[in-house]
Amino acid sequence: MLRVDLRELARGPVETRGELKQDDPALEGMDVSLREPVVVSGRLQAIGEGRFYWQGKATTAIQGECRRCLTPVSVPLSLEIGALFTQDAEALDDPDSYAVAPDAMEIDVTRAVREELLLEAPRFAVCREDCKGLCPQCGKDLNAGPCGCAPATEARWQPLQALKDLLRSN
Repeated sequence: MLRVDLRELARGPVETRGELKQDDPALEGMDVSLREPVVVSGRLQAIGEGRFYWQGKATTAIQGECRRCLTPVSVPLSLEIGALFTQDAEALDDPDSYAVAPDAMEIDVTRAVREELLLEAPRFAVCREDCKGLCPQCGKDLNAGPCGCAPATEARWQPLQALKDLLRSN
């Protein structure tokens, strides 16, 4: 459960465990495609009047395409999250702080998990660091071997190539 009843904190820190499915409404609108649910665990504790600190972990896997060769890719993601939930408006200057209404009966840590997931998820994945990508002329996957196309040269380099050829001939 990612919601903690604040009355439970009177006995001490409260363990949180839960899972956010890929189609969870809390994850709606993210430009990240999840391959697995987000598994969350952590601990919420009171750290003063109207202040609560949650320390947790979240794990999942992101799915997408390699930005170089377009093959399907799955990227594991493990997050360490620390979030301050506070009723003090002045403490909200901290980017890791979340507002809690003075009359709140519970804290939902889902917002902190979602935000950290958005910040840490890779925007562009590669299948491997040495991926050679696709040939810009014929589209062949260069990881499977060379394609045989002549190296492409841009028109703006033609005058320099002509000068280089001229110097070689002299």
